[in-house]
Amino acid sequence: MKSRTLTSIISTILFASLAVPIRLAAQERQNKQQPHYKLIDLGTLGGPNSGVPTVFYEINGTAGARAISNQGTVAGTADTSTVDPICYLDDCFYPGAFQWQNGVLNNLGTLPGGQGSVVDWISGNGFITGNSENGATDPLSSLPEIHAVLWQRGQIVDLGALPGGFESFAWSVNNRGQVVGFSTNGTLDPYSYFYFQFFGSRTGTQVRAFLWDKQNGMQDLGTLGGPDAWAGLVNERGQVAGISYTNSTANAANATCGANVPAQDPFFWEKDTGIIDIGTFGGTCGITNALNKRGQVAGQSYLAGNLTAHAFLWQKNGHPQLADLGTLGGDNASALWLNDAGELVGYADLPPNPPGCTGLTCVHHAFLWKQGVMTDLGTIGTDPCSRAVSVNSKGQVVGFTAAVCGGNATHGFLWEDGGPAIDLNTLVPPGSSIALTTPAYINDRGEIAGSGALSNGDTHAFLLIPCDENYANTEGCEDQIERTPALRGDASERPKIALPENAPSILRQRLGHWYHIPGLEASEY
Repeated sequence: MKSRTLTSIISTILFASLAVPIRLAAQERQNKQQPHYKLIDLGTLGGPNSGVPTVFYEINGTAGARAISNQGTVAGTADTSTVDPICYLDDCFYPGAFQWQNGVLNNLGTLPGGQGSVVDWISGNGFITGNSENGATDPLSSLPEIHAVLWQRGQIVDLGALPGGFESFAWSVNNRGQVVGFSTNGTLDPYSYFYFQFFGSRTGTQVRAFLWDKQNGMQDLGTLGGPDAWAGLVNERGQVAGISYTNSTANAANATCGANVPAQDPFFWEKDTGIIDIGTFGGTCGITNALNKRGQVAGQSYLAGNLTAHAFLWQKNGHPQLADLGTLGGDNASALWLNDAGELVGYADLPPNPPGCTGLTCVHHAFLWKQGVMTDLGTIGTDPCSRAVSVNSKGQVVGFTAAVCGGNATHGFLWEDGGPAIDLNTLVPPGSSIALTTPAYINDRGEIAGSGALSNGDTHAFLLIPCDENYANTEGCEDQIERTPALRGDASERPKIALPENAPSILRQRLGHWYHIPGLEASEY
């Protein structure tokens, strides 16, 4: 009894002593001046649309891309004014890879004979990787061949393809100029999921994960026992994450990894050990979405039965190696980005969910996972669903919300210092011609790149530069002392952002991608 009384007294004293700093911290957050930003519409290369490589498809080894270098250079893809006669893209204009630097938008060009190119990633020091037509025709599809490429100091390098292959795609590049992606080879594949998803034909060859560098060229990283593998992420140590089929037996119920294809596991590769199976939570479908410099891998793994999936964090020497991060009380979750401190962001379902909802049509919120705790980042206004897509070294998070779960993104948001989420559109001067719907990446300087909707339904890439002490004298920041109130998750009043009825979904914005990669279905939001 004395022990219980003593505990109560100590608890009371501790609560009283902590209450003041807690109130002061809350008051400090409340009184903190709202951030504001200089908004730059990056425009296009003559056509109607542009975007940065922002799509978090959660497919086969990659969930998205870095869009800004450490120095503020932005890389992306924009429509040119040249019409594509075969309408290879949704809007029927040839795309051009671009680099924006110091106010200048440059077309990075294509391989000789090619008509179009796209960007997938820019490294911290400015290496840019993506894909380009090369002027040849793939004999298996009768469509233009596409090769992985690397741009360095304005020069384009053809990374080629594996022996016997006609197509290759690059996903990411590190500061050493090492590129990862996938390439077809010359071995016939009875599943040929690459050719089936791209071109509707089962006649094709294997797809293999590769690591490319200037000294060794394109290296096949192998598989986990099946015919195909994809590499999506490479860190500064040359470690690679991706996915691979684990056998050659078709599985009729393979969740979103695809019906009637073999089981798919996430993998980790490094030079000394080769390819390592990360495993799953009992299901036959797993996806890698992020990799940091410590060799930690994050993504999504299905549970036994392939009906639900959870976010995971894997580390080679961790205890446990494969950690289930759980959800926000619902069935599903996925980790989409991971900083070097091991902080993760993504989305997770809330309870309860409407009967029959699947995937992103279920109610889900953006989350930040830090030191074992998953924090709900909320949404903007009345939007029911949100996703977090990037977190920098300062713990700043960007993401977006949707008025209809599984529908178009409606508000981009910034979350920092305990939140709640703030609508990006309220952090720039009023009257902007572009609605900031889809931020993609935030670098350690706090610069944000993404894609936004114009009133006519077109999409433009944008850059937000913080008007803080480092940029106080930057043109466009000096006159932003007066700002609109920040729109937070619980705001009762918010500015009206007019999105056109025909605004394209994220899937149709293209945002730096020509293709639908085999495996998981791309989300509409």
